[in-house]
Amino acid sequence: MKKIFLYGHNGSGNHGCEAIVRSTSKILREEFKDINITLASGNIEEDKRYGLDKVVNVVNEKNKVDKFTFPYINAYLNLKVLKNPIEAEKLSYRKTFYNIDKDTVAFSIGGDNYCYPGYERFTMLHNMLREKGIKTVLWGCSVEPSKIDEFMKQDLLNYDLIIARETLTYDALKKIGANVKLCPDPAFQLNKVEKELPKKFIENNTVGINISPMIMRNESIHGITMENYENLIDYIISNTDMNVALIPHVIWEDNNDDRIPCTELFNKFKHTDRVSIIKDTNCEEIKGYISRCRFFVGARTHSTIAAYSTCVPTLVIGYSIKAKGIAKDLFGTYDNYILPVQNLYKKDDIVNSFKWIIENENKIKKDLDKFIPYYKQKVLTISTAIKELVI
Repeated sequence: MKKIFLYGHNGSGNHGCEAIVRSTSKILREEFKDINITLASGNIEEDKRYGLDKVVNVVNEKNKVDKFTFPYINAYLNLKVLKNPIEAEKLSYRKTFYNIDKDTVAFSIGGDNYCYPGYERFTMLHNMLREKGIKTVLWGCSVEPSKIDEFMKQDLLNYDLIIARETLTYDALKKIGANVKLCPDPAFQLNKVEKELPKKFIENNTVGINISPMIMRNESIHGITMENYENLIDYIISNTDMNVALIPHVIWEDNNDDRIPCTELFNKFKHTDRVSIIKDTNCEEIKGYISRCRFFVGARTHSTIAAYSTCVPTLVIGYSIKAKGIAKDLFGTYDNYILPVQNLYKKDDIVNSFKWIIENENKIKKDLDKFIPYYKQKVLTISTAIKELVI
């Protein structure tokens, strides 16, 4: 194996996606020194903005389709005559996904792509690679067991190797007979870069806070998430000497931009002169800010991984299996460490959960200090499974 092909990446505006690419590259190059890594990207401009093109070779996952070709005519006939849209859907991906030689291993790196509606696109891309005889790896994934229907099951069974990032997913995939191994999320190996802190960011005495539109769409009572976050900041300002740093982690300019709720919270509390908001930057620098917090309350999975991996006591406002699975593997239980957004019914639910984190600060810190070095080292051992795959 001389080449790695990464796909399932929609752009570095989601800094969790960026973190997976950077850390995966680091892990693989630790073992395979001169390996060529190509990333099929859904947004090259975002990746260049955050410097990902300096880490891997970035190419467009989709390309312009030439209508005067046999594949186009074949796709048109399949769509119009046989009512089969698959060949048409493949067209824009052909140049990238069929232009790979057999000395390549392809990694589907989306993490939780199989947790959401629309995962069928990744099945299509996976099948395109298999048609070319390419070995495939589903890398650092979480899969919701209740979503595994027969179609998804067959796709999962067709991967040469699956790396599950937490035991809840691992157990579910083992149960269906997949070739699965357990390894922590690659982003536990992400480097951190420390920049100058904002004036109101007190190192080791600031609560980092991340909120996302994603969790707000999963709330049981409309508006309860924002009300809880407002109460949390009010509690911190009124009852502790800690400051607050609002830290966006996904900045896609649609309905998935963390800056929108973070800015709303900042504007509500800026008069206190104890709240700052971190400007958008790459994932290594974001991790640098998070690492200098005393506590972290986060919604985005990779913002919480940045906190965990730098031993910052963390409360996760989760909504899916990945949050529970990662916490369970770190602490032996997800109780008290995860507060599902679906369970927010009263305006002080987050405050009450955060109080438990404060009360258990020393124990949590001690547990993380002891376990994280081992956990991070475990990420590197997955290279053995990759070696076995290509021998």
